[in-house]
Amino acid sequence: MVATPKSSLFLGICCILAIAATGSVFELSSGVPQLGTGVTTAILVLSVPSSILCFFWAVRAAREAM
Repeated sequence: MVATPKSSLFLGICCILAIAATGSVFELSSGVPQLGTGVTTAILVLSVPSSILCFFWAVRAAREAM
C-alpha cells in the first residue's frame, strides 16, 4: 500500500476516532461516565461510523495513488 498525505491523514483520523469509541465504551461500562451518559453515547454513536468511513477513504486514496 502506498502512503500518501491524503491516505495518511484519513488513517490518522480513523485511529483517533477508534480510540474515542473504545474510550466511550469503557466510560459507559463503568456506570458513571465523566462527561455524562448522553454526551458519551453521542461520541460513541458518531465515532464508530466515522472511523469506518475514514478507513475506507484512506484505502481508496492509497489505491488511487498506485
